[in-house]
Amino acid sequence: MTLHRKLRMGMVGGGKDAFIGGVHRIAAFMDGEIDLVCGAFSSSPEKSKASGEALYLKPERCYGTYQEMILAEAKLPVGERMDFVAIVTPNNMHYGPAKMALEHGFAVVCDKPVAFTLVEAEELAQIVDAKGAVFALTHNYTGYPMVKQARTMVKAGAIGKVRKVVVEYPQGWLATPLEGTGQKQADWRTDPARAGKSCCMGDIGTHAENLAEYITGLEIDTLCADLSTFVEGRPLDDDGNVLLRFRGGAKGILFASQVAAGEENNLRIRIWGETGGLEWHQQEPNTLLVKHLDRPTEIYRTGGGYLSPIAQFNTRTPAGHPEGYLEGFANIYRNFALALRHKLATGSLSEEHANFPSVHDGVRGMKFIDAVVESSAQNGAWIKV
Repeated sequence: MTLHRKLRMGMVGGGKDAFIGGVHRIAAFMDGEIDLVCGAFSSSPEKSKASGEALYLKPERCYGTYQEMILAEAKLPVGERMDFVAIVTPNNMHYGPAKMALEHGFAVVCDKPVAFTLVEAEELAQIVDAKGAVFALTHNYTGYPMVKQARTMVKAGAIGKVRKVVVEYPQGWLATPLEGTGQKQADWRTDPARAGKSCCMGDIGTHAENLAEYITGLEIDTLCADLSTFVEGRPLDDDGNVLLRFRGGAKGILFASQVAAGEENNLRIRIWGETGGLEWHQQEPNTLLVKHLDRPTEIYRTGGGYLSPIAQFNTRTPAGHPEGYLEGFANIYRNFALALRHKLATGSLSEEHANFPSVHDGVRGMKFIDAVVESSAQNGAWIKV
């Protein structure tokens, strides 16, 4: 049995003035698999309804709150109601709508980090597991074809047993007290009441952590962290350095900074094994450097016929045509849609279809944040993740 229709998406947050809401909508629509049918786009009912109107939604499906939306959609016939909820709010507003959506039988796509606290994240994971629900976390960098190629090569032993991982994510946009100017993105990310216990490490450090674990297939076991707040008066960290010990014996270094003046989104990872190495840069995402002990470095490129089937499946254009942030993000949504379509048609979800970050990756991210903050507070003590 197959499902011959588009999937119907509801959105929490992401109103017309929100950056990430537009990104999610572009990514969701790119493959023609998904339609936006309803939303609660703001904490203000008036702004929510105005945003829905601007997106050409039916007035009766532009809701004032996420609670109203989930309850109303659950009462609609199966052929009309939304199939899943995309949650694109600040961190403190992930848990509530995700939990309620799951409890009412809806699948979920959620921005990272998955929740405000580890306790919330673990509860969501328990609900997902108990219900066999489809839940995607938008660690969007895992959607890039060359990241998937790197993961495939490590898994196949192409560089031997992993010994060393260096992952970094420098930005410069918070090098000044931007939050004091009314800039919305800076305002909530530096606010403990909305961001949680970490700014820099919670926001972009978790991307670096997730990328390292995704490509290597290794989990961080213990870490030693030093967090800093360079902008005076800012209550959360804006820079951090972390030493990593992975299960299996590999060692690593992770640094993230939002005060690295002049940097944009310079996420980069280097991995060395017993016989070779890999290097990938987010700002040049179509290239993967493959290093060897006994011959020159090779350059792998998106679109090449020599790439793994999973990398080719997540490639959208012929070689030489740039693919980037939006396409990688769209791969998360496309793969989620394929998994949800299979689940709705058959009632089952196989590992083969779950080619996207999960709620359990979200739990890993929350454990990482907690360990980093605790280690730094203890002057760099080694902490179990």
